[in-house]
Amino acid sequence: MDGQPLGLVERRSRVEAAREALVGISQVLYQCSGAELAEVMGEVDSLVALSAAARVAVTAEAVGRGEVEAAGVNATAWVRDHAPSLRQGGAADVAAIAGVLAPTGARWGGGDAAGPDVDSPEGIVADAVVSGVVSPGLGCAGLREMTRLGPFLREEVKPTVVRSMLELGVAWGPGMLRRLRPRLLAEYGAPGVFDDLQERLASAARLSAPFVESGDLTEYQLVMTPEQAAALEAAIGPLSAPAPNDVTGERDVRPLGQRGVEALAQVCQRSSSLDGDQHGGADGAAGSAHAVHVIMSLEDLQARTGCGEVLGSTATGTMLSPQVLRRLACEADLIPHVLGTAGEDLDLGRVVRLFTRAQRRRLLRRDRGCTYPGCTAPAAWAKAHHVVHWVDGGLSDIDNAALLCQRHHTLVHQRRHVAHVLPAPDEHGRYVVWDLTPGSYDRHLEHLRAERSANDPPPLTPERLRSLVLALQDDDPDEQRWARYELHESWPDDPWPDDLELEHWWTPAVASDDTATNGIPTNRAQPV
Repeated sequence: MDGQPLGLVERRSRVEAAREALVGISQVLYQCSGAELAEVMGEVDSLVALSAAARVAVTAEAVGRGEVEAAGVNATAWVRDHAPSLRQGGAADVAAIAGVLAPTGARWGGGDAAGPDVDSPEGIVADAVVSGVVSPGLGCAGLREMTRLGPFLREEVKPTVVRSMLELGVAWGPGMLRRLRPRLLAEYGAPGVFDDLQERLASAARLSAPFVESGDLTEYQLVMTPEQAAALEAAIGPLSAPAPNDVTGERDVRPLGQRGVEALAQVCQRSSSLDGDQHGGADGAAGSAHAVHVIMSLEDLQARTGCGEVLGSTATGTMLSPQVLRRLACEADLIPHVLGTAGEDLDLGRVVRLFTRAQRRRLLRRDRGCTYPGCTAPAAWAKAHHVVHWVDGGLSDIDNAALLCQRHHTLVHQRRHVAHVLPAPDEHGRYVVWDLTPGSYDRHLEHLRAERSANDPPPLTPERLRSLVLALQDDDPDEQRWARYELHESWPDDPWPDDLELEHWWTPAVASDDTATNGIPTNRAQPV
C-alpha cells in the first residue's frame, strides 16, 4: 500500500477520526506541557488549513459536475448550505476560488479537470489555496489585486508578482497586498504607467464639505494623492507625537487621533497667521486675514454663559462655548454680533485686533518660544496669549502677553492658569512665570477687580455733584482740574435720575462745544 494514494473511503475514515480527536480536546489539554501546547496548536492549524483547501476542492467538484447548477443556487449559497460554519463568513471566498478551478458549465470526469494555466495568476493562486499554503480569503485578495494591476504590469513579470504577493500576504496578512500596489507598479509596471497613475490620482483627490450636527463634531472626508499625503504627514507628524512634560511630570494622554487633529489645526492656524503677516490689516494687526463672525445674546455675553454661533462660512451653525470664545479672542480675529432680548442687533463690534506685528516680534525675541513650564515648542508655532483675557478687559500690551503653543494655550484656558509678566528676566532667564495652580486666573481676576473697585470714584449723588460744581467755580486751577477729572470719571452713562436735575439748584452760565457750564463734560472728553 506504500506509495499508493488513499481511496475515498480511507480518506473519509481518517477525516472522521480527526474530527473525533478534536471533539472534547479542551478536556485533556491540561496534560500538555507548554511546548506540547505549541505543538498541538500547530497541528490543529495545519488541519484547519487543509480543511479550507478541501472545501475549495469539494466546491470545485460540485461546480464542475453541475451539482450547484442543478440545485438552482449559486456557488456561494451552495457552500453556505453544506458548510454551516461558513455562514458566519468566508463562503464567498471558497466559491470564488472554486470558480477559478472549475468555471461554471465545465464538466469534470474521472478526476481530470481542465483547470487554469498553472503559470497564470489564477493558476498560481488556485494551486496555493488547494495545497493549503494560502487561505481562500488571501487567495481572493491576491486575485483582486492582480485584476487591478494586471493591465499595467509587464507580461513576463506577472507570475513573479503573484507569488511575491502571496508570500508577503502569508507573513503579514491580506492588508499588505494593498500597500504593495504602488511599489509593484513602480518596479514591474510598463514604462510610464506609474507616472500616469500619479497624475490620475490628482484628479480624484478631494476634500468633502463639512458635515456637522448642531453642537456636535464636524466631519470632513479627505482623499489625497501620495504627494499630498507625504506633505501632510511631514507637516503634522512632529506635532502629532506625544509630548510629555519633563518639568511638571505630566504625561500626554491624548489619543493619536486627537493629537493629529490638533496638529492639523495648528498648521492651518500658522498658515493663516503667516498670510496675515504678509498682507497685514488695519492697525498693523498680525494674524488671520479672515475674521470669525460669532453671534451671541447680550445676556450670555455679560454673564459669560451659553454659547456663540459661527456665521458666514461653511461652518455656519457651529456652536462655540464661552471658553473657546475666550481663547479665540487671543488667537483669531473675532467679530461679535450682540443681540438684544428681542433678537435685534445691538452692536456689531469691530474686529478684535490681535497683537500687532511689531508686538509679536518683540514677544518672539523676549519669550523665544512657548512659555509654559517644560514646553520646548518654538516661537514660530506659538501664539500671543492675553494674560488677563481680552474679554475680561485685558489689553493687547506686551506686559499682558505670553507666548503659548496651541496645546498649552488650550490648557491654560481649561485649567484657568495665570501668568506673571516680569519687567526683567528672573534668575532662570524667564520673563513669564506661570502659576499652575488650578483656578489661579480666577483668583487673580478677583484681586484685580477688587483693586479697581477700591479706586472707583464715589457715587455721583446730588450733594457730591453740588460740591464738584462749586469746585469748578473756584478760582484755584487745581480745584477746577480736580473737579473736571472727578466729573469725567463719575458721569453716568444712563440718563440722569430725577433727583440729579441740575436746573433745580444751578443755572448754566457759560457753554462750549464739548462741555457744559464751567467744564461739566457733555461728551465725556478727557480732562485737561
